Amino acid sequence: MSNWAVRMSDSVMKRTPEFKEKWEYDNGVIYKGMELVWKHTGDRKYVDYIKKNLDFFVDETGNIQRYSVTEYNIDHVNNGKLLFPLYRETGDERYKKAAYLLREQLRNHPRTSEGAFWHKQIYPYQIWLDGLYMGSPFYAEFIREFGEASEFDDVTKQFLICEKHTKDAKTGLLYHAWDETKSMHWADKETGFSQNFWGRSVGWFVMALVDVLDYIPAEHKDRPQIIRILNETIDALLKVQDPATGLWYQVLDLPQRKGNYLEASASCMILYALAKGIRKGYLPASLQDTARKTYDGIIGEFVTVTAEGLVNLNKVCAVAGLGGKTKRDGTFEYYISEPIVTNDQKGVGAFILACAEMENR
Repeated sequence: MSNWAVRMSDSVMKRTPEFKEKWEYDNGVIYKGMELVWKHTGDRKYVDYIKKNLDFFVDETGNIQRYSVTEYNIDHVNNGKLLFPLYRETGDERYKKAAYLLREQLRNHPRTSEGAFWHKQIYPYQIWLDGLYMGSPFYAEFIREFGEASEFDDVTKQFLICEKHTKDAKTGLLYHAWDETKSMHWADKETGFSQNFWGRSVGWFVMALVDVLDYIPAEHKDRPQIIRILNETIDALLKVQDPATGLWYQVLDLPQRKGNYLEASASCMILYALAKGIRKGYLPASLQDTARKTYDGIIGEFVTVTAEGLVNLNKVCAVAGLGGKTKRDGTFEYYISEPIVTNDQKGVGAFILACAEMENR
């Protein structure tokens, strides 16, 4: 099996020596992939790259430049996951202080009436599947490193509330988002659901599940529930997996509809969750062949290599959301209208994570 995780990581480092424009969640997905490559290879150039890029933002006092706690944007927590390995590796207190700053955001972050984090302050009373990946694994690792065991209840609660309000009873798939007020133009007036099952949003959710389980204690009362949600969501995803390629569509359950397409980031995220879930024993070992088919499908369908030997990941949805100034309405037509690009960080990061899991067994 080729080492695509290393090849893509090296390609990123050559193409983009520095990510210093914004404290942005999508860069954090790449860094998490490189952290895994570092662990597998022992090559310090990967952790050095992560450190260099986070050091553009984390100053000597532990403040994070171009970040505001009171913006209350759950996306901005994601990069904080890299503060823990940097602190363990260097002992530099500024990384710990920066982690406490992000923890402070979660302490005061606005919530639904049941206690789930809003996706952003500008999206009140809304749960988006994306947000579970952005906030919960950081929250759980912070608790393991610096918090109290009782705080894990708040982490698991995020998933239980999200499942309750986004899961479709018929298919087992999860809608992209839920509006508690049922007032947004994209929300069903009876249920608060958004209209469609967007591939990458469910990909974020299953990645969050396998990652948060690294930190939830074995004896925690809700751990079996988190594993149940993972298994049920993967089962639902396997029912809409493309049988020919082992991949997933931009809108998961409408493969035949004009304009829909096999999408790279969702397929990579789901593979990461599959492969890690199998390795950790959360998912049945019998799914190994399914994971291998998806891996082969990703390489065959989405990967090209330039004359210079740099790896490209193609067919990535650039971005998709709900509401906001552009009135993103959550229709099928909306999801297929967003640009399809090459080497978007979210897709590249998920690709590195998925390949690192598959290639180091």
